[in-house]
Amino acid sequence: MWHPWRRKAIEWGFHLLYNQLAWSYDAVSWLASLGQWRAWQRAGLPFLPPPAPGRRVLELAHGPGHLLMALSAAGYTPVGVDLSPFMGRQAQRKLRQARLDVPLVRAAAQALPFAGNAFDGVLATFPAGFIAQPETAAQLWRLLRPGGRLVIVPQAQFSGRSIVVRLLERLYAITGQRLDKGKEGATPDPWRWLAQAGFHVRQESVLLPRSRALVVIAQKMPYNYGHDDDPNKT
Repeated sequence: MWHPWRRKAIEWGFHLLYNQLAWSYDAVSWLASLGQWRAWQRAGLPFLPPPAPGRRVLELAHGPGHLLMALSAAGYTPVGVDLSPFMGRQAQRKLRQARLDVPLVRAAAQALPFAGNAFDGVLATFPAGFIAQPETAAQLWRLLRPGGRLVIVPQAQFSGRSIVVRLLERLYAITGQRLDKGKEGATPDPWRWLAQAGFHVRQESVLLPRSRALVVIAQKMPYNYGHDDDPNKT
């Protein structure tokens, strides 16, 4: 059981990294992943609906903006949302340098300022605790179109067993960034809140050259859970 001061210290560290120290996020994530961070992020892309003209994908907690550029290059129409104004500035700078016009919105995941059925997909990579809140699930259900997919990359694990890898794995465990992977294709216990919100949930393990990324796919089933967007509901 963690002491309260230890949990608070870890939460404060992450808060600083996502806000005042956002300028260092790329370097920290590169070191913490041994250079694999962006490959881990992109592991979720193949599980989104296939790209098509006008197909909108929301990146939830967009961070410094690398995945928004990848989504645009893949043929999607991306939109980014993040609560941190510091990350917003980092992403805006990168998008401007790439000459990409991608809308960025500052908002909390529990109160997303978008119309219902506005997106074909939502992508969240290594999200913080907000992702498991019922309010977030309700918002994501609301803004996804029927058949749309929420894709989450919650963690990745190294395949080697070097001293550096063991130290990093220990660090991930200490900071609460490890969860039970469960079985591929099954709804794992950590994600049952998504099933309770009406999503059909499965998970996949994506093998990469030096690691393995866990991907959770939650699909909004069309009109079969009695939600308010059911056109047949009377």
